[in-house]
Amino acid sequence: MFFSLHELELRKIDFAESYAPGQLELCEDLVQTSPFATKGHAELLEEHHGGKQVVKDIRVIGEFAGQVELRCARCLEAVRLELANKFDLLYRPLRTQAEGGSDEVAITEADTEIGFYQGEGLALEDVLKEQVLLAVPPKALCREACQGLCPQCGQNLNAGKCGCEVKLADPRWNALAGIKEKLKP
Repeated sequence: MFFSLHELELRKIDFAESYAPGQLELCEDLVQTSPFATKGHAELLEEHHGGKQVVKDIRVIGEFAGQVELRCARCLEAVRLELANKFDLLYRPLRTQAEGGSDEVAITEADTEIGFYQGEGLALEDVLKEQVLLAVPPKALCREACQGLCPQCGQNLNAGKCGCEVKLADPRWNALAGIKEKLKP
């Protein structure tokens, strides 16, 4: 679904969409395993910057819910997560300032809370993709007590112990070996 500036000038746009698994292009390690449902509305906000300069911001308010699969941060097994969140976002047109032919644009601290769009509008898919990626935790675990992988052979230690020998600690750390016991009250 595309929110065009022309249509938003006429009225607020309500949306209720569902995106089938695989329809949203997330990242390589994140797979959409259920439909993502989203609903809400988009509206145009005109901000007057003196004189005849008017900035046309797009405000998107809504919510989404769906399921994704990613890898456990410790053992690399598949982890399914239910994601659901509400959002209230503001998108401003991206202006390129020709300063010596550079593509860089300076933004203020207030601009860090605002998204930007190019052209004649904004795609709902882009908004949803951004919100899904922000809702995924940085490190997902299959379970709290996950033991991870053996650092030597790669065996999943949740499935059973491996036959690897326990390596002795680096002898350079021997001077600090007893400090943990000394610090206990």
